[in-house]
This record gives sequence, structure tokens and C-alpha cells, in this order.
Amino acid sequence: MFLISCIISFAVSALLIPVLILFCNRYKLYDPVTARKIHSGNIARVGGIAIFAGFILGNLISSQIFREISGYRLLPLFISGLLIFCAGLLDDIVNLRAIVKLIIQIIAAVIVIIGGYHFEVILRFPLPLPISYLMTLFWIIGIINAFNLIDGLDGLCGGISFLSFISFALIFMHIRDQNAGVCFIAAAAIFGFLLYNKPDAKIFMGDCGSQFLGFMVSVVPLYLSEVNLEYIKIPSMLVITALPMLDMIAAIWRRLREHRSIMSPDRAHIHHKLLNIGFSKRQVLFILLSIHFLACMSVVLAYYISRSKGVILLGTVYLFLILFYFVIHYANRAICKKTK
Repeated sequence: MFLISCIISFAVSALLIPVLILFCNRYKLYDPVTARKIHSGNIARVGGIAIFAGFILGNLISSQIFREISGYRLLPLFISGLLIFCAGLLDDIVNLRAIVKLIIQIIAAVIVIIGGYHFEVILRFPLPLPISYLMTLFWIIGIINAFNLIDGLDGLCGGISFLSFISFALIFMHIRDQNAGVCFIAAAAIFGFLLYNKPDAKIFMGDCGSQFLGFMVSVVPLYLSEVNLEYIKIPSMLVITALPMLDMIAAIWRRLREHRSIMSPDRAHIHHKLLNIGFSKRQVLFILLSIHFLACMSVVLAYYISRSKGVILLGTVYLFLILFYFVIHYANRAICKKTK
């Protein structure tokens, strides 16, 4: 019966987008053209509202159908998700100061950490509670902002999030956990939005969408608590968030090296570099989502094989992803030198 909730989640998201486009046109809520953006013209910017509405409504209906789901264990997730969404929406409308956004992200992270969502072991080594909490705090804030930064190409952030939630759902199904339904519902809401966000996009998700999805991707797998799954939780989460996370690390390093603020925009993200090399927007999207798909499948496979083989597989995939970033970086540098 989760299928009903997924269909409703998809329908709410897909049907709400045209309304949001009209609303944005009426009140001039367009995504600003900045140094890191590749679009031109007036594009509506609050498509994340549709994703959030579809996700929440789908889960509310699901909880009525499946009363055995423990609402209490999901409550911190939904409260913090709402907080992140609202902060992102305010930022889309009035441009919140960076420090205000950071404080809200910390509050949201603390709520889910207290609610039981935190790292427990690194491979086989248990984490002391203070280190566990601190590590989880930095992880959540980092992934929220990584997904916000990767949202610079039509369909990219939504596509990465969609594949990630499908992967989480398959893993939860493996351990017979009904949180698989939460992930499928999230994927359905994202898919409804992607119908309008594929190149050339009619609407962007905005910060309310990218930050909410980053938060959910960072927190949902933290609920996994079986001993065998804890063993490879951190490696699997590193792999499934590798594209946005490596891009964020590269951006921070690049801006510090150039003595700029780490919040300053630029056109040197992974999708910009692929565009510089000569790929079209659709080709760049296909390349990055294909790589992310393979990364997601390796994560799912790792939960079905032995722990040691799973760690080796994930380590190999992560090294491949790092190599991919280096190859694209130096290929882009070579192109830039030729054009000077």
C-alpha cells in the first residue's frame, strides 16, 4: 500500500509545480544569475516547495495506512526537515545571512542527533558519544551545504537525490525496515519535480529544496543500527554523497587558495568544468548521474555481500570517484590554458 502514498507524493509534487511557476512569475521570485549559475533569463526558484509538500503529504497518508510505523522515531527527522526547509525558503525570498543559516542548520542537526540519529562506529571501532555527536553534527551541516552547492545544473541535485533515496530504500528493504517507504515517498516527490527541472528547466528547486534534500540524504541512513550494517555505514555514506561532497571540498580549497571567502560563488564546480571541456548540459547531466548511479549500486551491493568485501568495494569506488575529479580538473585546466 506504500504504492498509494508514492503515487500521491508524485502527483502532489508534479501538479504543484505549474502553480508555483505562476506564483513566481506573479511575484518575481526568480533565481538570480550569479557567477556560479549557467542559466539566463527568469527562472522560477522555489520548486522545493513541491518536493516538500509531496514528501510530507505522502508520509502523512502512509502513517495512516501503516499504523505500526513508529511516528516517534521519525518525529525528529520531520521536525528538523521542516526547520531546514523553512530556513531555505526564507533564504530564497529574503536572502538570510550566512551565520543565520548556519545557526538554523546546527539547531536542526542537534534535534536529530538527540533523537538518535548519529554515527555509532567507524568500521568495527565504537565511537565515544561526544565524538559521535560532534562528527554527526559536522557531517549533517557539510552535506546540507554540499547539496546546495551542487545545485547548479538542471536536474543534477534532484537526480542525485532521487538515486540516493532509491538506494536507501533498497537497503532498508534488505533489513525489512519500513523506513524504505519514507525513502520511496521522497523519491516519488523528487521525480514529480524533475519532470519540470530537466534541461532546459522551467523551475529550480531553490535553497528550500537543495538544503532539505541534503539534510534528508545526510540523516536518513543514520537510522540504520544493525551491527552488520554499522560496519559499512560510514564508507557507504561517503560513497553515496561523493559527488557533492568532493565538489564542496574542492570549492573550499579553491577559494581559500585564491584568498576568497568560502561563500563566494564561482564557475569552477564539476559541472562547469565538464561544460568547459565541451559537453552540453544534457551530456554533463548524463555523465554525472551515470557515475552517481554506479556509486549508488555499489553501496546497495555492499550491504548484500560480506562486510570485508563491502568495505573493499566501497573504498575502490571512492578512489575511482576521486580519480574522476582529478581527471576532469586537469582536463579543464588544459582547456583553459589553450583558450588564454
